[in-house]
Amino acid sequence: MNNFLRYIFIFNPAADKGRASRKTEWLKAQISGRTDSALFTTTYAGHAEDIARSEKREGTCMIACGGDGTLHEVVNAVAGEGVTIGIVPIGSANDFIKTLHPQNKLHTVVTNLFEAKSRNIDIGSVSYGDEHRFFINSLGIGFTGRIAKCIKMVSWLKGELGYVYALFSVLFVHKSLTMGIKITLEDSFLEFHEPVFAFSVLNGKIEGGKFRIAPYAELSDGLLDVCILKAVPKHEFFRYVYKYLCGIHITDPQVIYCKAKAVEVMLENLEVMHLDGEVYDGICGRIMISVVSQGLQVL
Repeated sequence: MNNFLRYIFIFNPAADKGRASRKTEWLKAQISGRTDSALFTTTYAGHAEDIARSEKREGTCMIACGGDGTLHEVVNAVAGEGVTIGIVPIGSANDFIKTLHPQNKLHTVVTNLFEAKSRNIDIGSVSYGDEHRFFINSLGIGFTGRIAKCIKMVSWLKGELGYVYALFSVLFVHKSLTMGIKITLEDSFLEFHEPVFAFSVLNGKIEGGKFRIAPYAELSDGLLDVCILKAVPKHEFFRYVYKYLCGIHITDPQVIYCKAKAVEVMLENLEVMHLDGEVYDGICGRIMISVVSQGLQVL
């Protein structure tokens, strides 16, 4: 059992298209009377990261209360700092928790956190231009990046409906993206330059709520799972939707699925990238993706 001096709960009421705000009083009640716990509420994009940076210190556990985006911000504030992270999943998809703790139930999670053990897991590291970020669950360039961007713009649809709407909206105008890709495997390299329909690198198994993009992903194997769908006609993509949902796409001849230590991507034109569903637009040139083995401690 852990013995933390402080539990910092970072609550994002804007998560789940604002529906997380309904959990405000419930969350306050969960930590009421605990002198070792404090609740901070975010008020702007990036605020969770700012709070985590200002509050991180020895003996502190940071609890991300929101969706994968909130978790992404907290991870980027404390990765490599020896700070343990916990999760209260009250976002739209809550993709990462489905790999970390598939049986998680919201109504018990907060009280369980105070008794929970911790474990070390891998995280992904991304460098592009002069920027560097971490991701805890997934990265996508092109197709899934554009879907993430569309979801951010669709405020009137919530949860999985928003993802379905974004998927079909992007698919309607999507063209395969020519990418130069070099994958560092455990004992060899894989290199190619060709049109790609969808490109994803995952630490967890699931993306977009229910899509099992990386069914063999393990959080502590020191490797990232790469899933690439080569160029296919748009009308053929619908059969891949079913395969992705079931996690049976990995044997398809148009799919490259492998475990990697690192991936290098070259983009000739500006593109959209997402990290844990957070959108990074206008990405171009060389993108370096690697695994940080055992890089984060989580409850």
